[in-house]
Amino acid sequence: MPTHSFKLNGKQISVEAEDNVRLLWVLRDLLGVTGPKYGCGIQVCRSCTSHINGKAFNPCSVPVKDLDPTDEVTTIEGLPATVGQDLHPMQEAWLKYDVSQCGYCQPGQIMAAVAKVRQAKAEGRDLTDADLDELRNICRCGTYSRIREAVKAGAEDMGA
Repeated sequence: MPTHSFKLNGKQISVEAEDNVRLLWVLRDLLGVTGPKYGCGIQVCRSCTSHINGKAFNPCSVPVKDLDPTDEVTTIEGLPATVGQDLHPMQEAWLKYDVSQCGYCQPGQIMAAVAKVRQAKAEGRDLTDADLDELRNICRCGTYSRIREAVKAGAEDMGA
């Protein structure tokens, strides 16, 4: 069985898996990282949203063979370490605005929001309502208005 190496939440790891196994299953079933949730498996619901090299992606759609040893995958479990705190500012905002109901989609929502805030910041502009409209993660509980408020607050705390 092929061995695949990449950085996961700041640590270099190696894992044996067939080349065509989707990264979501490698994370959840082989590495025990359960923050990225399985929802649709076809990149629609985005409950598995994580970061690869700092950008949002959906590991349900990426075969593990597509990762290079230098690629860095960050899941919700590793997000706080990116800012050297117990919780990332976006996670703090989620708590402050009491966003979660069932909580299933929340890791993906937070990871997508952080990537969107970083994108706006890298482009030298403030987060806009159009940016928030681009966040297409599905929440079955319908907490979208609280999600938007939390993203705005989290963006401010991220210095964006």
